[in-house]
Amino acid sequence: VQAASLKERNHFGGIFRDHVVDTRQYLDHVRQSTAGTQGRPVKLFANHFRVTSRPQQITYKYNIDYMPDIEDRQVRSELLLQHKAIIRKCYIFDGTSLLLPHKLRSPKMELVSLLRKQVVKVTIEFTSELMPTSPDCLRYYNILFRRILKMMELEQVGRNYYNNLISHLMCSICRLVIWPGYVTSILEYETSITLCADVNHKLFRMQTAYDLISDIRDGFPTKQELQEQVSKRLVGSVVSTMYNNKTYRVDAINWEETPRTTFKTSDGAEITFVEYYKTQRYDQVVTELNQPLLISKGKWQKSKQDTPHEPILLVPQLCNLTGLTDELRKNYRVMRDLALHMRLDPEKRQHELRKLMNTIQTNKEIQRELQLWDLKFDGSLLSFSGRILKEVRIFQGRRVFDSHPQFADWTKETRSGPLLNVKSLDHWLILYPTGYYRAASSFLQSLRRVTPTMGIAMKEAKMLQVSHSVQSYTTTLENHASSKTQMVVCVLSSEKKELYDSIKQYLCVSCPIPSQCVIARTLDKPQTLLTIATNIAQQMNCKMGGALWKVETGLQNAMFIGIDCFHDTVNQQKSIAGFVSSINQELTQWFSQCIFQKSGQELVNGLKACLEAALKLWCKHNLFLPQAIIVYRDGVGDGQLQALLDYEVPQIESSLKSVVKLTFIVVKKRINTRFFVESEGRLRNPLPGTVIDVEVTKRQWYDFFIVSQSVKDGTVTPTHYNVIHDTVRFTPDRIQHLTYRLCHMYYNLAGVIRVPAPCHYAHKLAYLVGQSIHQEPHHSLASRLFYL
Repeated sequence: VQAASLKERNHFGGIFRDHVVDTRQYLDHVRQSTAGTQGRPVKLFANHFRVTSRPQQITYKYNIDYMPDIEDRQVRSELLLQHKAIIRKCYIFDGTSLLLPHKLRSPKMELVSLLRKQVVKVTIEFTSELMPTSPDCLRYYNILFRRILKMMELEQVGRNYYNNLISHLMCSICRLVIWPGYVTSILEYETSITLCADVNHKLFRMQTAYDLISDIRDGFPTKQELQEQVSKRLVGSVVSTMYNNKTYRVDAINWEETPRTTFKTSDGAEITFVEYYKTQRYDQVVTELNQPLLISKGKWQKSKQDTPHEPILLVPQLCNLTGLTDELRKNYRVMRDLALHMRLDPEKRQHELRKLMNTIQTNKEIQRELQLWDLKFDGSLLSFSGRILKEVRIFQGRRVFDSHPQFADWTKETRSGPLLNVKSLDHWLILYPTGYYRAASSFLQSLRRVTPTMGIAMKEAKMLQVSHSVQSYTTTLENHASSKTQMVVCVLSSEKKELYDSIKQYLCVSCPIPSQCVIARTLDKPQTLLTIATNIAQQMNCKMGGALWKVETGLQNAMFIGIDCFHDTVNQQKSIAGFVSSINQELTQWFSQCIFQKSGQELVNGLKACLEAALKLWCKHNLFLPQAIIVYRDGVGDGQLQALLDYEVPQIESSLKSVVKLTFIVVKKRINTRFFVESEGRLRNPLPGTVIDVEVTKRQWYDFFIVSQSVKDGTVTPTHYNVIHDTVRFTPDRIQHLTYRLCHMYYNLAGVIRVPAPCHYAHKLAYLVGQSIHQEPHHSLASRLFYL
């Protein structure tokens, strides 16, 4: 319980650690400008609101200490505010430090507060003067803005604020509730400080973790079955504590302890969980005394793996479940209704943001609070000019065509002619469960119809019937698969994860053969079967070493690398780093490697060995070293930028000869910035290929945004790219064009994706290993796209 507030202390820490890292100072070729010029200009709007006024005087920072130490941030604040007569009404407190526009009468003050009749000594000690331009000031403005959101009667859940007064009951049977809310940040950008605000939603299930345990207990009588099923359903999920709306990820279940277990409070007293929640401050009654406890290791893991912290123990009865179950995700009606509420198009998003800004501008109490700090915001969306890059040419065999300018798609074109590089299907197996011969036979007939157009020569498959068990699939493969077998297609009777995982594990580790799993239900729809067969045929061709199409990158003798991380929630919560590197000049062949790391670890060890293996294979294929290596690094958490520069970039550089140049680009998908264009009096999504490298980029970074994909519903999310190391010396136009072209090279979709292909391949690899096979794939598959 005491550890629960550790993650709250530095709420914005990661973001601000990144924003003070000046990577551009080392990139002299873009010291004058990081903005490109090529492309068609377009007027854009962003969900940013310019800060038009802020404090211009020096402010004073004080450190706050408590004796005995108080962990809970809210209690710390209440204890400090018992002395409001001293600090006065104009203050910002972050839990450990205090910002004031005036000096206190003494640089160090020792005060006495009372906490439930217990004396707590509060020490206020001056630490520094902050100039108006100090980056630390921005951190305090964000804390002040959180206070503004609270004044709007919004509830804090996790990092963001939500309105539970206008929540939507989505489905009484499914017990789903949506709270609308906002995610905000005030940061300095290219030419100004802006408030970035976006609409957010929190999904609650009107069910506690204990309710779920009780439901499972009714169906699984034995203790072992109960524990296995509870762990399966709860581990990896996120719960929200009903007494303070904080969110925690469930990492394990503690079956040995119950709410009657005692623990030591900060003053050394022993107390049970039951007593703590009833008497300490929450006034919550725990009625089920024999329930297990949930274990959360906390978000500190991601950046503080070496810091010894006790895990957080939570009472299931006091934890609401959040998010969707697998059953709900398969419910078309529920997912459609959720999309209507949560996927706002640009026009609706703008409407909600205007409501927020209007409340801030017209609420007198909020205005009084902002005026104390002379903080003012423009009420209009930030506008500026972006550029739309030229459509990318797709080369498929002898045919050449452009991606669709609006939908970023070439599905029809790629199905109507031979693929770039085809592999014939000579020796392959189709395994189907009892009762599904008709589905498997229909699928095979559809493949016969679509493969000739694509240029794939296909011989008869060996059709093998199996029972519905994992053992039946593996035994059949042991008896019929050989060194000649090129492909195994497994028809599955259901979406049961254990079956899929076991088959993939067997075919990726024990008996390494490229494989394709398909759910029988998807083969029962005659109207879509040809489309499904076409997609699967293309996937099978790639997994056997073939290629679908290519684009011209404009760069010769360059190796491209994608790196991403996935945190395995099953195998002792290992983290898996996927490392994918190009083998040939056309970027149609890729070499994959996995690195297993400590739980929650995002910085990657072992990059030197991975790169050396990648260079060895490159040289074997091309007979020379690449002149340049371009790394796209995804899966980086907030606050890791300096660590990447200090830790990962040197690992890669240490493996390179002096003649090989290196460019290292950090890719971020989880961002809150959104862009809009105005058309016919309404805001709409920008076209694919829209580049933004002004106004909302950082002065100290070589960064840009690209809207590469097209979406049917809601608002498109751009991707942010930050070039942190560049001895290739790319111009802004060149790196932007190159990055956008790589978004066309992912072979699981005949369209443009959100990130460059090597990034997404690395993600797919790490995800397959982390979710399904939980161990190193067999080395013989390393040069195949077996993870598609």
